[in-house]
Amino acid sequence: MQDYILVTGIILKQSPVGEYDRRISLLTKEKGKVAAFARGARKPGSRLAAATNPFSFGNFKLYEGKSAYTLAEADVKNYFEELRSDYIGACYGMYFAEVTDFCTREGNDEREMMKLLYQSLRALCAASLPNPLVRCVFECRTMMVNGEFPRDFTREGLTPLIGAVVEDSTVFALHYITTSPVEKLYTFNVTDMVLEQLETVAGQYMKRFAGHSFKSLEVLQTLC
Repeated sequence: MQDYILVTGIILKQSPVGEYDRRISLLTKEKGKVAAFARGARKPGSRLAAATNPFSFGNFKLYEGKSAYTLAEADVKNYFEELRSDYIGACYGMYFAEVTDFCTREGNDEREMMKLLYQSLRALCAASLPNPLVRCVFECRTMMVNGEFPRDFTREGLTPLIGAVVEDSTVFALHYITTSPVEKLYTFNVTDMVLEQLETVAGQYMKRFAGHSFKSLEVLQTLC
């Protein structure tokens, strides 16, 4: 009898394998990031077709093979349908997923990153929040979770980085991003000036943190 593992997670990416299968990268609450094969997911009418698309969040039943997991069943709670009809929003979401895939590992406790990605995708679906602000918040909090971002900022410390007079609201926003519960991260808006300064801070630190370019970001930059 096959031993199954039940996990809660979100699909980061999928790629075709063979004629009908898919390989997925799944960020889970229980096991960190895992790779799994979805047999027959590309067949017409497959019950795993929609469940293995990026952003799909829910409960997944896996069984462990010699070298990888296999996805047996999926109960998706949120497909983030809004992003499937919003091409720009979907590009932001793919960038968030690629960054998450870059900085998470199997066996690590990645619950904070999973919550952050989930809430960030929800924020992309909210018409009241500009996508560039959502991106800044996501990038800064991701780096903080991974120990690559300061928790305390001052105007004096930020001025050389930004190369301009730093707004008090910029300092306040950075403090809020690094100290608030993930569930409350996306509850504020900023002026164009503050957003520009936040983008500069996030961009400078992301260069140090990642050290390489993300393909999804290159696509996004051609569109925005």
